[in-house]
Amino acid sequence: MLEWRLAVSAVLIPLLIAIFVIDHRSGESAFWLLGLCILLVWRGSYEFADLLRTRSFDPSFPLIGGCSTAVVLAAWYGQLYDAELSSLGASMTALSLSLLLVFLRSAIRYREPGRSMETVGADLLGVSYLGALIAVTVQLRWVAGAQAGYLVLASLVIGAKCGDIGGYTLGRLFGKAKLVPRLSPGKTRMGGFGALLGSSLACWVWLHFAPGYFFDGAAPCPTGWSLLYGAVIGVVGLIGDLAESLIKRDVEKKDAANLMPGFGGLLDLLDSVLYSGPVAFVLWKTLPLATW
Repeated sequence: MLEWRLAVSAVLIPLLIAIFVIDHRSGESAFWLLGLCILLVWRGSYEFADLLRTRSFDPSFPLIGGCSTAVVLAAWYGQLYDAELSSLGASMTALSLSLLLVFLRSAIRYREPGRSMETVGADLLGVSYLGALIAVTVQLRWVAGAQAGYLVLASLVIGAKCGDIGGYTLGRLFGKAKLVPRLSPGKTRMGGFGALLGSSLACWVWLHFAPGYFFDGAAPCPTGWSLLYGAVIGVVGLIGDLAESLIKRDVEKKDAANLMPGFGGLLDLLDSVLYSGPVAFVLWKTLPLATW
């Protein structure tokens, strides 16, 4: 298992860094990032629809994927071309229209009681999970200015994934007391502490040393705020992992998909990042992290 995790990481991490570097050099429009987000939306929508296709649920992969793509595209349009509407306002408009389409589909397909509301709920959850969370998360590309986009985005990815690594490592080595045994038997309280510690230290290191690579002579982010930011991302990322465990546990499946050995599906890989994204956006808006 560990060997597969290392092998997959050795491919994914350089690929992600390459996309980020190319997109950073391409300018404020961030179209490389947009392409990546659309790929994530469609793969994630496929996994989500397949994951919830059980009992009386009958979610639509094309509907979830199409509506989620519209929400993400609306965020880009609002950010780049319509300052009055704003990116998040445009996304909310697209999300509202998605609600209408979800109900329209179920109304057309209605045959008998007992299925429609479960399917409506599954479709709306999918659009919110893939479309809305990604649309808000990618606002980190611009929240502190276009030049700092990948300094900020990387702080989220590094914090959330180092939280995952810290939780996995300390949980495996020292974890005994279970955190939430009914929902996720493998998670321990020591693993929760490891997630907080790993994310805090990783965010501090990144925000202390990385600003100089993005801005000439930039001062490091304040140590206290960097540690607080990392701690919050670590805790919220852990909750995001538990949130996806809730979905999988309720539909009685171990992984979202068998896409990547050692990781499961794309949703298994992104859960902590997506869940932490909106919180990171709020923190960058409110905490004095940007000193350049």
